[in-house]
Amino acid sequence: MLTGKQKRFLRAEAHHLKPIFQVGKIGVNDNMIEQIGEALEKRELLKVSVLQNCMEDKDTVAEQIADGTDAHIVQIIGNQIVLYKESKENKQLRLP
Repeated sequence: MLTGKQKRFLRAEAHHLKPIFQVGKIGVNDNMIEQIGEALEKRELLKVSVLQNCMEDKDTVAEQIADGTDAHIVQIIGNQIVLYKESKENKQLRLP
């Protein structure tokens, strides 16, 4: 789990990021989880946008993605989910 200090740091780092994935009407599927996992390996920190027409609750979507990718949910704000997963090969962020 992430500490409060680490979450604050990651929220600040994610502030300027734009969402690179969108969860729509069909919700979360295996292909999406695989792609988000690969993107997390490259970037470590990313945003996912939950569209208005998504049938599932954003908290449920966040849990499904986090469980599927072994990532941490840093923040759910509005319809955006901020995810963090430490990269094995491309370490970019140094947590406090």
